[in-house]
Amino acid sequence: MKAQSPRRSPTLGKADPRRVAPSEPGKALGRRWEGLVGPALEGRVDAFIARDPGAPSRSQLKARDAVIAVNGKIVKPSHRVVPGDRVTVEWTAEEPSTLEAEDLPLSILFEDERVVVIDKAQGMVTHPGAGNRRGTLANALLGHLRRKEAVLQSQMEALTRQPALRAGIVHRLDKETSGVIVAAKDLEAQVFLSEQFKERSARKEYLAIVRGLPSPASGRISDRLGRDRRDRKRFTSVVEGGRTAITDYRVLAYWRAPIREGRGNEVAEAYALMSLRPKTGRTHQLRVHMAGLRTPIVGDPIYGKRDARFPEARLMLHAFRLKITLPGDSEPRLFRAPLPPRFGELLRDLETAFGPRRRP
Repeated sequence: MKAQSPRRSPTLGKADPRRVAPSEPGKALGRRWEGLVGPALEGRVDAFIARDPGAPSRSQLKARDAVIAVNGKIVKPSHRVVPGDRVTVEWTAEEPSTLEAEDLPLSILFEDERVVVIDKAQGMVTHPGAGNRRGTLANALLGHLRRKEAVLQSQMEALTRQPALRAGIVHRLDKETSGVIVAAKDLEAQVFLSEQFKERSARKEYLAIVRGLPSPASGRISDRLGRDRRDRKRFTSVVEGGRTAITDYRVLAYWRAPIREGRGNEVAEAYALMSLRPKTGRTHQLRVHMAGLRTPIVGDPIYGKRDARFPEARLMLHAFRLKITLPGDSEPRLFRAPLPPRFGELLRDLETAFGPRRRP
């Protein structure tokens, strides 16, 4: 049988960022992951580990000098595991690096002495990563903060040295997703904002244009998302493992071509403007959920196909509104990021092709 995701418990199947004692002399390992092989699960241990989003991939196991142990005994990546085996992995963490401030344009929606709310442009990466050490929102935000005299030097140094290179950013948007995102100017504010996302008290609404018309026109999608075992760049709905993902959706308007007579059960060409309200914040959550309804987001190169009518369209997903309480406030505030030009252009094209929008 093929290896599958480990069952999760509060202490299993999670990466531990704390430094751990090395399993072999001379190895300075910095991260640890544990997993328990559940009933009816078996296969190569490296495949078992790589199925979990919080664990290193097969290539990372090699690149990071990982030490794999099964039931306390060090084994090779090809070792086969069986139900009941306890798997541990220790590997070297990436070398910490500092964040470089850059003078890049930002669209500021709101700013005070503790936070800044930004309308992120499509195409801008949120955080630095492999191949994207510069030109990110974090680089731009740090450059912006350095130009503000109100920010203390000590605060700047703390934000610069964050291991995750976040520059106070407490949530993320995909590179091709535009819209509202909030960042803190000090560590205390960052913790305050982060807790609201963890507790799901921060409210987010996205707008998307999808190909097709969901049925029913509104509802809730609740499943578990994990990495696609055939492609680690993709996420998919899984039965075991993964993480809970919940999205409320609603059709705001739609466009549909009439079905020609004599075409039988042919499905009419249709597009819809959607309101998406994620209750959780999983990677690619909205994109996976829309594709799961067979209404992929227009311009999605991963979970959809190249749209024949709009072949040049880029991802039509926009973080429209964010409701969150700011440090020092007793009530939440609502921030809006205006629809970007690409939305207006495509909506006009839809009305030209299909006529006025319809309401569900």
